[in-house]
Amino acid sequence: MIPGRWLTACGTIEMNQFVSKLAARAVEQRRYQRVAVTLHGRYMLPDRSEYECMTVDMSPGGMLVRAPRSGDINDRVIAYLETLGRVEGQITRRTVDGFAMTVNATLRRRDKLAAQLTWLANRSELGLPEDRRHERFVPRNPNAHMITGGGAESMVRLIDVSLSGAALTTDLPFQKGDLMLLNQTPAKVVRIFERGVAVEFTRPPGPGAFEF
Repeated sequence: MIPGRWLTACGTIEMNQFVSKLAARAVEQRRYQRVAVTLHGRYMLPDRSEYECMTVDMSPGGMLVRAPRSGDINDRVIAYLETLGRVEGQITRRTVDGFAMTVNATLRRRDKLAAQLTWLANRSELGLPEDRRHERFVPRNPNAHMITGGGAESMVRLIDVSLSGAALTTDLPFQKGDLMLLNQTPAKVVRIFERGVAVEFTRPPGPGAFEF
């Protein structure tokens, strides 16, 4: 084979391989359909600064977020969204009022997100009641730092946590309505049970407040 033709053939093969990879990536990106869904939450950028945000649309592979500040392209973002909990990924595009980002998740987690997003998108059409309760998670690190309204500090053990509240064990006496800081997140006691309390956060916890 003439060297020039050999180079052309090699270039064609490489181009075809590149196109095939792009096509495969596009198929993967289209596997899950984006839905218009409004979810409030908070996110953390690489410099550990935290801000409130709101989703515009989302799929199990990515989401568009309305936010006061965007990071740089490929910056890692950790977000906590109502109903869905922790979501993390990289910024792929900056917009006038926010950014678009990927959603890094296992296949099992993506399938679960797909089901949750479908339910959220069809809730009004199906006449389902508005449900703002958030999914609860068992934290990887169950230890939390608590400061009571009176200034007493102690370490407590978390039973579960969500974007809206937590259940924890403690021997300290509490009354319904008492205020506290739980890992620097303001909270109010809403229920008392044997050797513990349930609290409601007065603002969503920051992305670094609890480990899921």
